[in-house]
Amino acid sequence: MFYEDMKLGMAVETEPVTITKDKMLRFAREFDHIPLHTDEEYAKNTIFGALIAPGVMSFMAVWDKYLDKTFFGDELIAGKSTKIEWIKPVYENDVLIGKVEISELSRTKRNGLVTVTVDVYNQKGELVLKNVTESVVRCRG
Repeated sequence: MFYEDMKLGMAVETEPVTITKDKMLRFAREFDHIPLHTDEEYAKNTIFGALIAPGVMSFMAVWDKYLDKTFFGDELIAGKSTKIEWIKPVYENDVLIGKVEISELSRTKRNGLVTVTVDVYNQKGELVLKNVTESVVRCRG
Protein backbone atom coordinates (compact mmCIF):
# COMPACT_ATOMS: atom_id res chain seq x y z
CA MET A 1 0.00 0.00 0.00
CA PHE A 2 1.36 3.41 -0.94
CA TYR A 3 1.74 6.11 1.69
CA GLU A 4 -1.14 8.09 0.19
CA ASP A 5 -3.53 5.17 0.78
CA MET A 6 -2.82 4.98 4.51
CA LYS A 7 -4.99 6.72 7.08
CA LEU A 8 -4.53 7.46 10.75
CA GLY A 9 -6.30 4.87 12.84
CA MET A 10 -6.15 2.05 10.29
CA ALA A 11 -5.79 -1.10 12.37
CA VAL A 12 -5.27 -4.84 12.17
CA GLU A 13 -5.13 -7.60 14.76
CA THR A 14 -2.56 -10.36 14.50
CA GLU A 15 -3.22 -14.04 14.70
CA PRO A 16 -2.44 -15.45 18.15
CA VAL A 17 1.00 -16.86 18.85
CA THR A 18 1.85 -19.22 21.70
CA ILE A 19 5.12 -18.69 23.52
CA THR A 20 6.42 -22.18 24.22
CA LYS A 21 9.14 -23.07 26.70
CA ASP A 22 11.23 -24.53 23.88
CA LYS A 23 11.08 -21.28 21.88
CA MET A 24 11.89 -19.25 24.99
CA LEU A 25 14.93 -21.34 25.84
CA ARG A 26 16.28 -21.55 22.28
CA PHE A 27 16.04 -17.78 21.81
CA ALA A 28 17.44 -17.00 25.25
CA ARG A 29 20.38 -19.36 24.92
CA GLU A 30 21.39 -17.72 21.67
CA PHE A 31 20.51 -14.05 22.20
CA ASP A 32 19.63 -13.25 25.84
CA HIS A 33 21.28 -15.83 28.06
CA ILE A 34 20.63 -14.31 31.48
CA PRO A 35 19.48 -16.74 34.20
CA LEU A 36 15.98 -15.25 34.32
CA HIS A 37 15.43 -16.66 30.82
CA THR A 38 17.53 -19.86 30.99
CA ASP A 39 17.73 -21.21 34.55
CA GLU A 40 14.47 -22.50 36.05
CA GLU A 41 15.82 -22.79 39.60
CA TYR A 42 17.14 -19.23 39.50
CA ALA A 43 13.90 -17.90 38.00
CA LYS A 44 11.77 -19.53 40.73
CA ASN A 45 13.47 -17.29 43.28
CA THR A 46 12.85 -14.01 41.42
CA ILE A 47 9.84 -11.70 41.65
CA PHE A 48 8.49 -13.49 38.55
CA GLY A 49 8.49 -16.96 40.14
CA ALA A 50 9.30 -18.75 36.88
CA LEU A 51 11.19 -18.40 33.62
CA ILE A 52 10.00 -15.47 31.55
CA ALA A 53 10.37 -15.01 27.83
CA PRO A 54 13.00 -12.60 26.56
CA GLY A 55 11.19 -9.36 25.76
CA VAL A 56 12.56 -9.00 22.25
CA MET A 57 11.51 -12.57 21.48
CA SER A 58 7.96 -11.86 22.67
CA PHE A 59 7.79 -8.79 20.45
CA MET A 60 9.29 -10.54 17.42
CA ALA A 61 6.86 -13.46 17.72
CA VAL A 62 3.97 -11.00 17.37
CA TRP A 63 5.76 -8.89 14.74
CA ASP A 64 6.13 -12.02 12.62
CA LYS A 65 2.34 -12.44 12.69
CA TYR A 66 1.87 -8.75 11.86
CA LEU A 67 4.00 -9.14 8.74
CA ASP A 68 1.28 -11.47 7.39
CA LYS A 69 -1.15 -8.51 7.54
CA THR A 70 1.16 -5.53 7.18
CA PHE A 71 -0.17 -2.29 5.75
CA PHE A 72 2.91 -1.78 3.59
CA GLY A 73 3.30 -4.76 1.30
CA ASP A 74 5.74 -4.15 -1.54
CA GLU A 75 5.79 -0.40 -0.85
CA LEU A 76 7.88 -0.77 2.32
CA ILE A 77 11.35 0.65 1.78
CA ALA A 78 12.86 0.10 5.23
CA GLY A 79 12.35 0.39 8.94
CA LYS A 80 13.57 3.60 10.57
CA SER A 81 13.24 3.05 14.31
CA THR A 82 11.53 0.98 16.96
CA LYS A 83 10.90 1.37 20.68
CA ILE A 84 9.62 -1.41 22.92
CA GLU A 85 8.21 -0.96 26.40
CA TRP A 86 7.79 -4.14 28.47
CA ILE A 87 4.86 -3.87 30.84
CA LYS A 88 4.19 -7.40 32.14
CA PRO A 89 6.24 -10.58 31.90
CA VAL A 90 5.44 -13.23 29.30
CA TYR A 91 5.47 -16.80 30.58
CA GLU A 92 5.58 -20.25 29.02
CA ASN A 93 2.35 -21.02 27.13
CA ASP A 94 1.12 -17.43 27.12
CA VAL A 95 -0.82 -16.64 23.97
CA LEU A 96 -0.07 -13.21 22.52
CA ILE A 97 -2.14 -11.08 20.15
CA GLY A 98 -1.04 -7.78 18.67
CA LYS A 99 -3.31 -4.84 17.92
CA VAL A 100 -1.52 -2.71 15.36
CA GLU A 101 -2.64 0.80 14.45
CA ILE A 102 -1.26 3.56 12.24
CA SER A 103 -0.59 6.27 14.80
CA GLU A 104 1.30 8.88 12.79
CA LEU A 105 1.86 9.82 9.16
CA SER A 106 4.38 12.32 7.80
CA ARG A 107 5.89 13.03 4.43
CA THR A 108 9.51 13.54 3.49
CA LYS A 109 10.61 14.96 0.14
CA ARG A 110 10.57 11.56 -1.55
CA ASN A 111 8.83 9.09 0.79
CA GLY A 112 6.29 8.68 3.53
CA LEU A 113 7.06 7.95 7.16
CA VAL A 114 4.45 5.72 8.81
CA THR A 115 4.39 5.10 12.55
CA VAL A 116 2.56 2.04 13.83
CA THR A 117 1.77 1.36 17.46
CA VAL A 118 1.65 -2.30 18.43
CA ASP A 119 -0.12 -3.18 21.67
CA VAL A 120 0.47 -6.82 22.64
CA TYR A 121 -1.95 -8.61 24.95
CA ASN A 122 -1.83 -12.02 26.60
CA GLN A 123 -4.68 -14.53 26.79
CA LYS A 124 -6.01 -12.77 29.91
CA GLY A 125 -6.38 -9.50 28.00
CA GLU A 126 -3.45 -7.94 29.87
CA LEU A 127 -1.20 -5.50 28.01
CA VAL A 128 2.26 -7.07 28.14
CA LEU A 129 4.21 -4.81 25.82
CA LYS A 130 3.89 -1.75 23.65
CA ASN A 131 5.93 -0.99 20.55
CA VAL A 132 6.21 2.05 18.33
CA THR A 133 7.86 1.46 14.96
CA GLU A 134 8.56 3.96 12.20
CA SER A 135 8.82 2.74 8.61
CA VAL A 136 9.73 4.44 5.36
CA VAL A 137 7.12 3.78 2.67
CA ARG A 138 6.94 4.61 -1.04
CA CYS A 139 4.75 7.43 -2.26
CA ARG A 140 3.04 7.46 -5.64
CA GLY A 141 4.64 10.66 -6.72
